[in-house]
Amino acid sequence: MIGNIRIKLSDLILSFSKALDFINPAMMSHHIRVAIIASEIARHYGMPHNEVANIFVASTLHDIGAFSLKDRLTTLDFEIKNPQSHAEKGYLILKNTGFDLLPDVAKIIRYHHMPWADGRGAYFEGEEVHIGSHIIHLSDRIEVLIDRQKYILNQGREISDIIKAKAGSMFMPDVVKAFEELSQKEYFWLDAASPEVDQIIYDRNVLPDVELNAEGLLKTARLFSHIIDYRSRFTAVHSAGVSAVAALLAQMAGFSDLECEMMRIAGYLHDIGKLAIPSEIIEKPARLSDEEFNVMKSHVYHSYRILEAISGLEIINTWASFHHERMDGGGYPFHIRGNELPIGSRIMAVADVFTAITEDRPYRKGMSGENALKVIEDMAKNNSLDKSIVDLASTYFRHLDYVRIEAQLRAGEEYAAVKGLME
Repeated sequence: MIGNIRIKLSDLILSFSKALDFINPAMMSHHIRVAIIASEIARHYGMPHNEVANIFVASTLHDIGAFSLKDRLTTLDFEIKNPQSHAEKGYLILKNTGFDLLPDVAKIIRYHHMPWADGRGAYFEGEEVHIGSHIIHLSDRIEVLIDRQKYILNQGREISDIIKAKAGSMFMPDVVKAFEELSQKEYFWLDAASPEVDQIIYDRNVLPDVELNAEGLLKTARLFSHIIDYRSRFTAVHSAGVSAVAALLAQMAGFSDLECEMMRIAGYLHDIGKLAIPSEIIEKPARLSDEEFNVMKSHVYHSYRILEAISGLEIINTWASFHHERMDGGGYPFHIRGNELPIGSRIMAVADVFTAITEDRPYRKGMSGENALKVIEDMAKNNSLDKSIVDLASTYFRHLDYVRIEAQLRAGEEYAAVKGLME
């Protein structure tokens, strides 16, 4: 019997924010450092604790709309061309997934590159721009200006001068004033460059005190799945299909309602480690070389380590991250075999294979549901997939395939809303 889910939102967001840095090693800890800078500016500005927490969370996720390595590298330029594009994509992802746990976060992210423009940036098309957006805009640019190869206290004056020169045009003057006052204090710069980011965050007590139940965790997992999948049009609806198929197979296998929700969540999170895989491998229009496949294989290891850091997610982690393990021990990365492999992981393995081979890939067209069923039946005969789970898929195939198609059609509609901004 599994009790109700209780997960700290802060643990989930911090782990995922760190995972975002996998896309570009040059940005390692960028989001967390921006959050440290922004939360301190917000506190110095006199904002209440709940607003500081919202700004902190928005900072950790501010670049969720920058999917590709090219997008990420562009955000490292002090002057960004078309900065609103990735900000708008991030806003739409949050809005479309119903992430209403911290409602201001989406609005803050939407305008986090809004120039002050002598006061015109206080509003956009009649909507007031949250001051948190202006704080993150400034904090983001401060972090970009920091040269990690040089000692931080030798950079403060030069960075301050660059920022002050842009007060009124690029940055909100009152926010710049708060930064100027903080910039005179050594701790501000030492915190901004410190390797002990986790300790600084917990010492400041700026994390939102929010616990997620199954429903809240499901919404958050859907949000994260979009950032994982939208990096390629070939995987844009993959996690939605896997999640729906895995949850239905779990129900057929006799899982409780809560366990089925946990399976749905695991389906959304199962490929989070793909953030560590270069886009050129994910989108290669030919079969991968042995060397490239070795890189691809590492994504499940990264999924496991990312989710491992979140207290209370242990069962969901094993179901999600063991989806490339095989009954005969020939899977990866842990080579778990037979009865040592949790039944939830075996369900996820079937759901992942069945869904993936129905989808187009750069080097092949997707199969029909009927042909995909034959493939997983053959894999069960070869003792790669659990025969009892595949038998369930075969018995209820029509319903299973319908659920997959419907889930991916809905996900496709959400992707289409964001895709237009990518072109």
